[in-house]
Amino acid sequence: MLSIRSLRQQIDSFFIEIGELSYFAGRYFKESVKPPFEFKELLCQCYSMGNRSLLLVIITGFIIGLVLTLQTRPTLMEFGAVSWMPSMVGISIVREIGPMITALVCAGRIGSGIGAELGSMRVTEQIDAMEVSGTNPFKYLVVTRIVATTMMLPLLVIIGDAVALYGSFLVENLKGNVSFTLYFNQVFNSLEFGDIIPATIKSFFFGFAIGLVGCFKGYYCKKGTAGVGKSANSAVVFTSLLLFVIDFIAVFVTDIFYDL
Repeated sequence: MLSIRSLRQQIDSFFIEIGELSYFAGRYFKESVKPPFEFKELLCQCYSMGNRSLLLVIITGFIIGLVLTLQTRPTLMEFGAVSWMPSMVGISIVREIGPMITALVCAGRIGSGIGAELGSMRVTEQIDAMEVSGTNPFKYLVVTRIVATTMMLPLLVIIGDAVALYGSFLVENLKGNVSFTLYFNQVFNSLEFGDIIPATIKSFFFGFAIGLVGCFKGYYCKKGTAGVGKSANSAVVFTSLLLFVIDFIAVFVTDIFYDL
């Protein structure tokens, strides 16, 4: 009975949190269109999030390109299809691997940072002080960070894709003596707008989810300083789960359009 009751409480708390997150998102859309607009803080957040995630995205993308090519090349050689390597790697990275891995990396780097930053501001009563002084902390702290993540993640995805393809080219150049021009001509000839546009669109949703959950967890942080770590940790876990859900929906919708 205790286990059933505990499971029921966890399910209830999960749906309550979903409802609170939906209300938080609605408040964001309402506040984001109302003046005044914090352009200076938005630019600072864009620079901060892009700058502190760029090196990690570059390293991750480069290793993904290397590993994917090294693991796949022997199998393609067995079937005499090694010439298809640039096309296969290009489609795989641009369609799915690049956006998803970059989003997960940013969820751990940016999402946890936002959760910890806003959580510490909440427990030290800085947000309460902003409310008393007449400043709108939701617009200044939340709206700017969500817009920044939504804008910056597609750029990081493009950089990650480019670096991953370059890493794959290095392997092909060393193993198969493939030139730079030949490799990337095959990559771009295999790609279509139907591959690039859905991946770009869903990267905006990935960025929005990272900013929304990170701000939500940090803005409503409780239980003192111990809650700051919990907010950062739960922001990463919840965001990662939400990213997989968004990715499934994006792939499902794209597949419907392909069938039409």
